[in-house]
Amino acid sequence: MVDFEWVNLRKANLKWTNLREANLKWADLTKASLIEANLKEAHYLTFDQLSKMKTFHDAKLNKKPLNSLKKNMVVF
Repeated sequence: MVDFEWVNLRKANLKWTNLREANLKWADLTKASLIEANLKEAHYLTFDQLSKMKTFHDAKLNKKPLNSLKKNMVVF
């Protein structure tokens, strides 16, 4: 498992990055681009982190944080 605990990934381009099983506890993903990144089984990935990302279009996610994000989305 890769440990990104407390790592500043703010504005990072993580396109196509394999973060499978990574520890993302307290990682700053604000405005990070995770297009097509693999986040399956990532540890401590939270709704708050997902909501601050620039994009995670086509990223592979576990259903729990994704369902949380969908429930809290506002559609205009």
